[in-house]
Amino acid sequence: MSKKNNNKTPLQKRPSFIRRIWSFIWRKKWWILLVAAVLVALRLIFGGASTGAPEYITINITRGDLRQVVTATGEIQPVNTVNVGSQVSGTIDNLYVDFNSKVKKGDVLLTIEPSVLQATVDEAKASLDSTISQRNFAKSEYERDKMLYNEGFISRAEMEQKQTQYEQSEQSVKRAQSTYDRAVTNLGYATISSPVDGTVISRKVDVGQTVAASFQTPDLFEIAEDLTKMQIETAVSEADIGVIQEGQPVTFTVDAYPSETFDGIVRQVRLSPTTTSNVVVYTVVIDVDNTDLRLMPGMTAFVTIVISERENAWRAANSAFLVRSFDRFLDPEQINGATPASHLAIMRDGDVVFIPYTKGLVTATETEVISDEIEMGDKIIVGRVGQTSTNTGQRMNPMRGPRM
Repeated sequence: MSKKNNNKTPLQKRPSFIRRIWSFIWRKKWWILLVAAVLVALRLIFGGASTGAPEYITINITRGDLRQVVTATGEIQPVNTVNVGSQVSGTIDNLYVDFNSKVKKGDVLLTIEPSVLQATVDEAKASLDSTISQRNFAKSEYERDKMLYNEGFISRAEMEQKQTQYEQSEQSVKRAQSTYDRAVTNLGYATISSPVDGTVISRKVDVGQTVAASFQTPDLFEIAEDLTKMQIETAVSEADIGVIQEGQPVTFTVDAYPSETFDGIVRQVRLSPTTTSNVVVYTVVIDVDNTDLRLMPGMTAFVTIVISERENAWRAANSAFLVRSFDRFLDPEQINGATPASHLAIMRDGDVVFIPYTKGLVTATETEVISDEIEMGDKIIVGRVGQTSTNTGQRMNPMRGPRM
C-alpha cells in the first residue's frame, strides 16, 4: 500500500470555512483596498478638523474711499426761459426767426397783418380830431359868453351852461386821445420783438396762422436766455431730503454721452412738497455749467448727489456689523466682557483679539471703521464654520437688517 502524503500547507490544514473566507478575500483584495482608502479619506476630510482649532467665518477690513450718495433723475432745462406771446389778434404775416435762431433784445420775431389794427388807429384819430374841434368851438363860446356876462348882457345861468359844455368837451378830448393811444399801441403789438438775448428753442406758429388773443395770451416762441447755464430739477423723497444741502457736489450722466460724467452743484431745495403714489418728494434744483453746449434742453439726467466722502479709510462690508452677540461663536473666556456695540472680534495672525471701534460713514454696501488699533490684514469674525444658529430672539429681514 502507498502512504498518504502528510506534507500539507498550514492553509490546507485549516478548517474548510476559513479557507473559503481567505479565498474570497484574496480574490476581492482590490475592491477591499479601494473601500478602505475611501473610508480613510472621508475620515480625514470630515473627521480630522474636529480635533483641531475652530474655523471662523471672517470678513476682510480694507482701506479705500467711501461715498454716501443720494440718487435721482431729472430733466435738464435752461435756467431762464421766456415765453413770447401776442396781445393782439390777427393773422401771422411774416416770420423772421426759426428754431435755434440766436436773437438779441429788440430783434423782430414776427409781424401780424396790420390792416385791421391800422383801421382802428385811423378811426380813433378821426374821432380825436372831431372832439378837438368840438372842444375848440365850446371854448370860444364860453369865452364870448363870459365877456357878455361881465358886461351884464346875459344871465349867469347862460354863462355857466357854456362853461359846462366847454368842460365836457375837454373830457371828450381826453377820452378820444386815450382811445387813439390804445389803438396806436395795439398796432405796435403787431410787431413781436424779443424781450431778451437768447436762443429760440421753440416756435409754435407758422405764416398764415391766425392768432386769437381774446381770452388768453397765445404762446408764439420760447426763448432760452442763456444755454451755457443749465439746471436740473430732480425729485428727492422725504427719506433722503434731510441730508441734502445747498452747495453739495453733484455728478450726473445722460444717455447721449453714456461714457462721460458731468458735474453740478445743488443750488436750491424747494420747500414745496409733492405727493406722487403716496410718496412725498421735494424738488432739488442743481446748477450745471454747459459752456460747451453739449447738454440740450429736455435731456434726462441720472443724478448722484454726494452727501459725504472719506478717503483712504478703514472699511468693511455692512454684513460685518450684524453680529448681536459673541456668545454664539466664541467661548466666554475669550469674550471677557466685550460687546459687539463697542468692540470687533478680530482674527489676527491666527489669534482672536478684540479692538474698540466706532462706526463712521455708512454707505449702501460698506461702513467706515474708526479705530486706532486696526492693522493691515485684520479680519472681522462673524461666525464659526459648521455653527447652527441658536439666536431665536431676533428675526432677520434681508432688506433692512436685524430687527431689534
